[in-house]
Formats: sequence, C-alpha cells, structure tokens
Amino acid sequence: MDSSNNIKNDKNKSYCVFDGEKDGQSKKSYIYNICDHAQCYEEVESQAVSYTTGVTAMIGAMLMLKGIWKGEGVFNMEQFDPDPFMKNLNKYGLPWTTSDFHGSI
Repeated sequence: MDSSNNIKNDKNKSYCVFDGEKDGQSKKSYIYNICDHAQCYEEVESQAVSYTTGVTAMIGAMLMLKGIWKGEGVFNMEQFDPDPFMKNLNKYGLPWTTSDFHGSI
C-alpha cells in the first residue's frame, strides 16, 4: 500500500507571538511558518512535523559546527543570534512570515 495516499491535504503551522517595544511603542508581532504534509511527503517521504523538526535541528547543528553559534557550557537556542537561523529557515525549505498581532494572548 502506498502510504502517500494516507497523507491528508493538511498543513503543520508553527508560530510565535512576541510582545515588546519598538521605538518606544508597545508592539505585538506574529511570526509563523506553514508546512504542507503532502509536499513534505513528496519531497522526503515524511510528514511535515518530522520535516520541521529535522530541518531546524540540522540548522542549529550547522551553525554550531561553523562556529556561528558558540560558547562554553549549555545554552538555549534563544540565547544565540537568531538572524542566521532565520535566514537558513528560508534557505532550507521552511519560509516564515511576520505580521502585526492585534489579538490577545
């Protein structure tokens, strides 16, 4: 049985809402990525949740191996410069979008 027929026309959405200040004004922003299960299966024979997990781990490892993310001890990825990580998300198939957020958290 071809398991690709079992993949629903579904999407995996990853997102985060940031609440802070920009130029002295309160601001909420929404950043998100939508990954299509069917497209992922076609490309790598995996669901989107596996794709989003694997690609992000690969990018983090690559940044460490290239010395872009470095330090002594244990770190959370949020402690590192996000710009090279975000740039590589776009490069390796997980493009993201931002917009102003006007809802409540």
